[in-house]
Amino acid sequence: MSQAEVSPIEFIKLSEVKRLTSISSAQIYKMAKRGTFPKQVRLGGRAVAWIRSEVLAWNRAQVENARESLP
Repeated sequence: MSQAEVSPIEFIKLSEVKRLTSISSAQIYKMAKRGTFPKQVRLGGRAVAWIRSEVLAWNRAQVENARESLP
């Protein structure tokens, strides 16, 4: 795979994850631990971040699931 075929990864911090999802910090960590939300990536030391595209894909899946369950 060439470098041009690899899309860039954008890391986002917890505050941005909360803004994008409207979910509390505690709920984000609980869901990530259960495997129902994207896990954070350790960047070094105590720094962690999420991958923006994974969080946005999770958002899209929530909308699709909600729409499928409508009568």
